[in-house]
Amino acid sequence: MSLPEYKPGTSFPGIVERTVDKSSPAWPMPLRAREGSPNVLFIVLDDTGFGQLGCYGSPIETPNLDGLAADGLVYNNMHTTALCSPTRTCILTGRNHHSNNMACITEGSTGFPGYNGYIPFENGFLSEMLLQHGYNTYAIGKWHLTPADQMSSAGPYDRWPLGRGFERFYGFLGGETHQYYPELVYDNHSVHPPRTPEEGYTLNEDLADRAIEFIADAKQVAPNKPFFMYFCPGAMHAPHHVPKSWADRYKGRFDDGWEAYREKTFARQKELGIVPSNAELSRQDPDVKPWKECSQQEKKLYSRMMEVFAGYLTHTDHHIGRLLQFLKEIGEFDNTLLMVISDNGASSEGGPTGSVNENLFFNNVPESLEENLAALDKLGGPETFNHYAWGWTWAGDTPFRRWKRETYRGGISDSFIVHWPKAIKARGEVRTQYAHAIDMVPTVLDALGIEPPAVIKGVTQSPIEGVSFSHTFDDPKAKTRHHTQYFEMMGHRSLYHDGWRAVCPWPGPSFSEAGKPFGEPISAETLTELDATAWELYHVDEDFAENHNVAQSNRPRLIEMIATWYVEAGKYKVLPIDGRGVLRLADERPQIAQDRKRYTYYPGTQGVPSNSAVRVLNRSHSITAEVDIPKGGAEGILLAHGGIDSGYSFYMKGGKLHWVHNYVGKARFHAESVEKVPEGRHQLRFEFEVTGKPDIPAGKGAPGRAQLYIDGKLVGQSDVPVTTPLAIGLTGGVTCGAAHGAPVTPDYHPPFRFTGKIHSVTVDVSGDLIEDKEAEMRMVMARQ
Repeated sequence: MSLPEYKPGTSFPGIVERTVDKSSPAWPMPLRAREGSPNVLFIVLDDTGFGQLGCYGSPIETPNLDGLAADGLVYNNMHTTALCSPTRTCILTGRNHHSNNMACITEGSTGFPGYNGYIPFENGFLSEMLLQHGYNTYAIGKWHLTPADQMSSAGPYDRWPLGRGFERFYGFLGGETHQYYPELVYDNHSVHPPRTPEEGYTLNEDLADRAIEFIADAKQVAPNKPFFMYFCPGAMHAPHHVPKSWADRYKGRFDDGWEAYREKTFARQKELGIVPSNAELSRQDPDVKPWKECSQQEKKLYSRMMEVFAGYLTHTDHHIGRLLQFLKEIGEFDNTLLMVISDNGASSEGGPTGSVNENLFFNNVPESLEENLAALDKLGGPETFNHYAWGWTWAGDTPFRRWKRETYRGGISDSFIVHWPKAIKARGEVRTQYAHAIDMVPTVLDALGIEPPAVIKGVTQSPIEGVSFSHTFDDPKAKTRHHTQYFEMMGHRSLYHDGWRAVCPWPGPSFSEAGKPFGEPISAETLTELDATAWELYHVDEDFAENHNVAQSNRPRLIEMIATWYVEAGKYKVLPIDGRGVLRLADERPQIAQDRKRYTYYPGTQGVPSNSAVRVLNRSHSITAEVDIPKGGAEGILLAHGGIDSGYSFYMKGGKLHWVHNYVGKARFHAESVEKVPEGRHQLRFEFEVTGKPDIPAGKGAPGRAQLYIDGKLVGQSDVPVTTPLAIGLTGGVTCGAAHGAPVTPDYHPPFRFTGKIHSVTVDVSGDLIEDKEAEMRMVMARQ
């Protein structure tokens, strides 16, 4: 039976008399998508280089993504911003990253337009647009688009996924997470993984399960209702976590080194038509040690790092394949407009020698070959936070130079696959038209026959800055509509215009040639010098991998392109230029709560993300727990922050009081009480007294003295020669009464829930400490 309907906002077409029998009803029309509207599925990989998918020439097995390429289109001229959050704003809004106020990651925001990390509501998300046309909308996996100060349970929630047009969300809000102990959010609240690592849990499998569940939930009720899914696995961002059996598939396959990988991948790219037949492989990177110069021990370590990465990518592809298979089973696969992209080039955050703990990079702490070799058999497992060496980063971006965070093509040119069998006739073809991540939204709208909305939730919308490339779907010779594109990432700048690229690298073409590390500030004087002397010019229509700098012979063109870069910079809020990298993390930023000296935490609550938690690094502080100890004693977490990558934990075990500081996985400093905590109500206290200055450029936080107290009595102390200087706990926030993530110390197993009663735990950063010199002397004598 068909009911009379009318569009909301129009006049009621029925009849209203004094009684129902004389009246005629009409119903507000439910919001329905146009009949036959396709589903839209974005799959966004993280830190995956141009030369790392099988369909882009890699020896790594990605059969499900390769299948999409074989039955769809592969683009070899797609571009991103060189960093994750900025690119993801482009993917979802169709506007440039500075227009989205996301010049850097949210944790690296600064107080300038274009840089503050608050995506404007006038820059609507595709999810918000498609909601207006009857779509279900789901976000799965990595988000990293909420301002750093707004990711806690205090909100506000309007910049969480459900506040930006997604009806359902399951994933993590930050930039990376432990793949065995992830910090999960379900819609608007924190949840714990459904299984443990010992029970076989991995985030890849969990995300695919939830994606399938969300789609099935709606399809069993409204089978004709289309969906938009934004599916973003944590892969291939570090930590490179994968069960050992997946890594072991690649045993020995990378023993010939990164140069050999590049040569084989480049040859395969030519066979596939991914690169032009006249393309040249980029030069040996000066920052990468030649494989033949590596010792046997180094080769052993580096080969295993790549085996783990490859296994991780194949594992990710497998679970993407499960989602694709489900779409096939329910008959939705052919009418799903599917786009696969990586958010930037391969990552160099593992440093020149790779890392068993990526947090070393964010704390300026140098790697140790000996320590990394000692952890060789643990790589990929829950006890590491591993990342491969620069050589594999460079190889992963074959045929280009450089990598993530830099605006050479290695950082910004990414794999991109389009698949839509019902509407695209072409199969297995390569497309060469220039495109950028800002072009994805207008292309989807164009393909769906939808005009960009003028208003979303009462907010007048800004113009979309990308252009559609849907005209290239069935026409390989179609002209690109994207003629000019600026790039800027942490001071590294470039401009594309009609087949040419001007690049101003910062700090230089390589760190070795610049004589400076990544992340150096740029002064006004330095910027003037860079503009006068440092710009390079490449004719990329003929020089695919930017091998031939023709700036000297094309000076007028270069000057014009530099001027154009500044025009674009003014248009899209790119200024002021900020060359700092990791140093930005130490900047003060607004917080949802006013600054205070005392922070009180309670058991049974959601964890507090590091960005919103009390900052104890490099300052004297105390932690005081008000507890009841039952008969027979108690054990468990009082307060913890961080995980295996770095952090601290204040806990009870064996009846005694303990505190451990994990210095970025390189050392753990431990204080233990000499007395047991008796039954009854007690005040348990930890104090840290700073005894020296930090040396942050050298990766050393302030040294100090750790002291433990029971009801004001000193019961334990220990000297701490060095602490974590900058970033504590990449994936583990502050938790009270339990610690569900990867443990700060192997002294306990998660969640190590406290078995007594905690009334509250207060962290005081005022610097007020207990002074008891006689007790301190007795503790010193007791240790002799």
